[in-house]
Amino acid sequence: MQNVFLKEDCDQFISRINQLKSDTQPLWGKMSVDQMLAHCNVTYEMVYDDIHQKPNVLMKLLLKLLAKNKVVSETPYPRNLSTAPQFIIKGDRDFELEKNRLISYIERTQKLGENEFEGKESLSFGKLSSKEWNNMFAKHLDHHFSQFGV
Repeated sequence: MQNVFLKEDCDQFISRINQLKSDTQPLWGKMSVDQMLAHCNVTYEMVYDDIHQKPNVLMKLLLKLLAKNKVVSETPYPRNLSTAPQFIIKGDRDFELEKNRLISYIERTQKLGENEFEGKESLSFGKLSSKEWNNMFAKHLDHHFSQFGV
């Protein structure tokens, strides 16, 4: 598993992003490349931007019980996995804007570092360790970059 808190690993993620073109086609799934980048940005928006509604107490409990371990473990995501509603991107997005946003989020996370994320509250799962944050970020990026062959 790559480490989103290490510059070398972040540089590799950014290199993979820079291999994408606005017409890159997925190897599986329904998202276009611009939608995929916007989709990947949602994870970071939930950390840095106050634009997503917090789940209610019951939903948060269900997410912790049913989804958390799948999301924060080191086990890769299978292809064509269903996603939470707030991660579904409809319509076209600006490829360059979404690409640049994702690079910026990756760099910001790396610069803040592991200590910033130790015990940090997740919108959906409660407090996570820095390892859990890393797993969530890194495997999500790897899953979708692999989806687009980079």
